[in-house]
Amino acid sequence: MAEVGLLIGFGVLIGSLLHATGAFRKMVQALVGAVGAARLPYAMTAGMSTVFPSIYVDVQVVLASPVARSSASYVGAHGLPWLAGALGTGIFAGYVFVVPGLAAVSIAGLLSIPLGTWLLFGIVIGPLTALLTTLILRQLLRGGYWKADSDEEPDEALAELEAQDDNLDAAGEPHRTPSLAVSLLPIVVPLVLIAFGAFAELLGFSTDFIAFLGNANFALFVGLLGAYVLARRSVGADRTGTAMTDGFHTTGEILLVTGIGGSLGAVIEATGLDTILAGLFSGDASAPVILSILLAWFVAAVLHLAIGSVSVAAITASGIIAPVLGSINVSPLVIGLAIASGALFALQVNSNFFWMFKALLGLSTKGTLKTLTMVTSIASVVSLPMVMLVALFA
Repeated sequence: MAEVGLLIGFGVLIGSLLHATGAFRKMVQALVGAVGAARLPYAMTAGMSTVFPSIYVDVQVVLASPVARSSASYVGAHGLPWLAGALGTGIFAGYVFVVPGLAAVSIAGLLSIPLGTWLLFGIVIGPLTALLTTLILRQLLRGGYWKADSDEEPDEALAELEAQDDNLDAAGEPHRTPSLAVSLLPIVVPLVLIAFGAFAELLGFSTDFIAFLGNANFALFVGLLGAYVLARRSVGADRTGTAMTDGFHTTGEILLVTGIGGSLGAVIEATGLDTILAGLFSGDASAPVILSILLAWFVAAVLHLAIGSVSVAAITASGIIAPVLGSINVSPLVIGLAIASGALFALQVNSNFFWMFKALLGLSTKGTLKTLTMVTSIASVVSLPMVMLVALFA
């Protein structure tokens, strides 16, 4: 919790405040206007996986699902499953690979990976995974994969949700919200600071001041201050206070899970189980790197299947593997990315998000398995070779 507590808190609070200002809705609307409905699935998954990982996954799907549903008929045949799959893979690829996604930050903190280093690789793997997965899903949908009669389950009650406008005040008047470019500054500025600090260290011109600016805690705190000022000016003190309260509530739950994951790792180390685990990771001397990557991926994937939560699986796998990092000849960054890849695998019926996704997108249980479960499985497998490629450089 000491490693990642502030990062998680700042990231979740930024997301909650930006939700209150309507920044996310503006982003989705801008995507529709810029690329047109036909390219919307790719634009949506790219946006989800790069710009909004700081916003909690539940909030992302609540805000974006009305756009996906209303745009489905313009995308073409099987527009709803394609947009649903793009939405799901974008959310979770960003969640596990891209800073400040909760799982990404948690893995990096628990494995002592500099956040700037993670950012340099995650910002490539995350969006690329999301785009390739969306493309693969499109190919699946061109056959007889999707059966609208059994895979879709329209809900009349969702019409009310889609009609809601978060940018109206209590009197029904529009808030004076900032432009999209200004709204995104609390996310963009911290990422630029972290990336600049990482590049400065990599290229050898870093100073104490640059290192301070690039420190992830400081950068995200700057983002939080900016998000707070924007929220106060655009939606008022009451709604800003509500957003902060919601953010603190979510942060508390996440920190408990993080603490449990870290404690599990400490227990493993204290009882000597880390020696046994290290033996599992030693493998064949001819291929230790590939075997270690596959084992880390497998541990995270099995935990996700058993637990039903991407973040808990990522945190628990990191807690289990962290004590043995010194015993294996693989970069912590590579192991961390392998855990992120494995934690994506097959989000299914034991996840609360699965049922929220099903209801908000108007899908049947079978249809949700064909979209959300399928795309997270594909994304997990697609990202694994990219992680192996990183091992050549890290």
